[in-house]
Amino acid sequence: MYKRIRSQLNGILKGQDGPRGSSSGSEHVPEFEAHRHIRLLTFNIQVGINTSSYHHYLTRSWQHFLPNRRRIENLDRIATLLRQYDVVALQECDGGSLRSGYINQVQYLAEAAGIPYWYQQLNRNMGHIAQHSNGLLSRYRPLDVTEYKLPGLIPGRGAIIARYGATDDPLILVQMHLSLNKSAQQRQLGYIRDLISDYQHVVLMGDMNAHAEQLLTQTPLKESGLIPLPGTAHSFPSWRPEKALDHILVSPSLEIRRAEVVSYPVSDHLPIAMDIALPKGYLEAY
Repeated sequence: MYKRIRSQLNGILKGQDGPRGSSSGSEHVPEFEAHRHIRLLTFNIQVGINTSSYHHYLTRSWQHFLPNRRRIENLDRIATLLRQYDVVALQECDGGSLRSGYINQVQYLAEAAGIPYWYQQLNRNMGHIAQHSNGLLSRYRPLDVTEYKLPGLIPGRGAIIARYGATDDPLILVQMHLSLNKSAQQRQLGYIRDLISDYQHVVLMGDMNAHAEQLLTQTPLKESGLIPLPGTAHSFPSWRPEKALDHILVSPSLEIRRAEVVSYPVSDHLPIAMDIALPKGYLEAY
């Protein structure tokens, strides 16, 4: 483990003068296998901080600014979970700053979980203090990956869109971390709606800071026809889940084979998992 950490650290230090958002290459990533179902996971990892009580927000708040040797142990626990999935959306990652020991947490988790493709979106660059990021991990090679800065009064929210499969009718995966402010959420979801409006097979996943009913009836997503997890999907706080803030929403064309809130309390959010299958017609065309 020590050698892996040192390798990460050396890579970050060598690239300190360049852009901090980054990705792996895709040359060794397998092609998209459309005949298989896809295992999805979205997880707000709170920069690797293990929170299990409200008072930890105070007593462990220093970990948002300073390194902690137990953070790597917690990242390894997260990586153990991620090994079970094909495409993972990560929120609240650090891209390599003092608090993470200058480790790009997206890259670390991808390598520790054995997932060949990763993409880090740097949303709020605070230099050596913090590198607030989203992350995408994938076992399949996407057609392309594009990042977007979401509108809002306070900058620093973003979305990543990955396209898979057939170029003329792709599967679109959108991962995002929305603002807490409701008016900002409206603008952000309007922006997302415009990005996905021309596609038939869409997955939205991430920390959306709102309940699914609100997202699908009171925001620009209300005409999208997207389907949430069946039943109640409380994911926050992880030690006593009372709010459904994390979601995977899918187009009606995508069959939900399994969906659940994963009982894995290593952050202040619980992860959300979903298995989907592409429609028969799509598979035949592909």
